[in-house]
Amino acid sequence: MSEMIVVGKVAGVFGVKGWCKIFSHTSPRENILQYSPWYLKRNGEWQPVKLKQGRQQSKSIVAQLEGIDDRDAAEALRETVIAIMQSQLPALEKNEYYWSDLIGLEVETVTGVPLGQVTDMMETGANDVLIVNGDQERLIPFLQPDVVTEVDIKAGLMKVDWDPEF
Repeated sequence: MSEMIVVGKVAGVFGVKGWCKIFSHTSPRENILQYSPWYLKRNGEWQPVKLKQGRQQSKSIVAQLEGIDDRDAAEALRETVIAIMQSQLPALEKNEYYWSDLIGLEVETVTGVPLGQVTDMMETGANDVLIVNGDQERLIPFLQPDVVTEVDIKAGLMKVDWDPEF
């Protein structure tokens, strides 16, 4: 099975017919509904489950899953992690990356000074920001090619035009 990508979790129940409230990591949040099957981590194992239907409900996402037909069954899924297989993601254009591909990369300056590892990313509205942890935590804007000059997923390395003192 290809690598699993966590895309959300079951946050609670919605109604009495087995619908679940979903906390989505996708952007926009309703994009989680474009994937089926979902893989739920239960008893330490990924189990596929088909998405029957889903929709945006106010500021939340709600979904009905195959085999989950009442409130008690939905409640049993609360806090369950939702993933998809990496192969389910759409193909990207050149110089486009999924956040999950960037997290874990080693980061160094264009002059070879190691800065640490990408541990997370955040969206600021203007641009995405890398959270790099090494000798200190650094917030580095993900701006190609001005700041991020090279990304080599296979080598696990990202080069940035960044002052190591900042």
